[in-house]
Amino acid sequence: MTTSTRGTRVPAVLVLEDGRTFRGRAYGAVGETFGEAVFSTGMTGYQETLTDPSYHRQVVVMTAPHVGNTGVNDEDPESKKIWVSGYVVRDPARTPSNWRSRRTLDEELAAQGVVGISGIDTRALTRHLRERGAMRVGIFSGEAIADDATLLAKVQAAPQMKGADLAAEVATKEPYVVPAIGEKKFTVAAVDLGIKGMTPHRMAERGIEVHVLPATATPEDVYAVNPDGVFFSNGPGDPATADGPVSVMRAVLERRTPLFGICFGNQILGRALGFGTYKLKYGHRGINQPVQDRTTGKVEVTAHNHGFAVDAPLDKVSETPYGRAEVSHVCLNDNVVEGLQLLDQPAFSVQYHPEAAAGPHDAAYLFDRFVSLMEAERA
Repeated sequence: MTTSTRGTRVPAVLVLEDGRTFRGRAYGAVGETFGEAVFSTGMTGYQETLTDPSYHRQVVVMTAPHVGNTGVNDEDPESKKIWVSGYVVRDPARTPSNWRSRRTLDEELAAQGVVGISGIDTRALTRHLRERGAMRVGIFSGEAIADDATLLAKVQAAPQMKGADLAAEVATKEPYVVPAIGEKKFTVAAVDLGIKGMTPHRMAERGIEVHVLPATATPEDVYAVNPDGVFFSNGPGDPATADGPVSVMRAVLERRTPLFGICFGNQILGRALGFGTYKLKYGHRGINQPVQDRTTGKVEVTAHNHGFAVDAPLDKVSETPYGRAEVSHVCLNDNVVEGLQLLDQPAFSVQYHPEAAAGPHDAAYLFDRFVSLMEAERA
């Protein structure tokens, strides 16, 4: 359904795959939805979160208690639609207050058919997910509500995130070009695995003409644009399924073209170098994650959205088919690998989001690092 629940008291229930249940009110569309329950620790930027393709097939629990305060505008979306499969908030704003607001958040969720729930204890839900791990979940409202056993069976029949191949479902179907802002300095082929709109914009600001290619792009497609560098984007799903992008990245490494990857692109680089990947217990999501850049020692507050990570040694340089590689960035909360770099050719990646629409902007320098690699290669 696409009717707004604004001003109504439609009952809703959230059911986790382990049987834990939360009851509240419908928020957004009324009906039923399924996905992986994850929590986001950001206190702002909810519009960018909702429209991030990396959240495809995930039900996002907001840890901030008040959500929707600034409404919804037409400038901040990171893609053409909301990608989350469900949305969970504690206290939705009654009236948005922002000069750019065009609609309320619940109206936007309803218009796009996103089923949500409000009025539940999101702190208790978040603690449960931290202790038990991310898991499948269903949200049911209105006529979709049934007895607990029936709802739990539906949740347990839903697909899991591990083993899910989702990048092609969210990526562009046709190539398109984001022109450089000002003087054109470089051409970059960007493989879209779930790219956010701000990413090519950050490159365009630096004089880069960005050719965005589908997730199914081949090495021939990449080099048909005569790139000075190649970029692999963020995206949803299990990197263990991404054999196609891994093959393309290996072709780029063999040609020693400057390469930059973020999030899913970091996991693709890890696999291309011969490292494994694994599913995190509950992942990193939000805009307040501390990461250390080991090349400078600087600590950055960064934006994250990932449930998988690269299994690479933190304490040594590794030998790979493409030269020596090392972990360049690490999360200070749990020592998860947050970046990789090759020491013998121009290639690096980070697990987080340096474009950081909604902030923070501590990691914006990584786009300058990419430019420096292309400048050095051209010289």
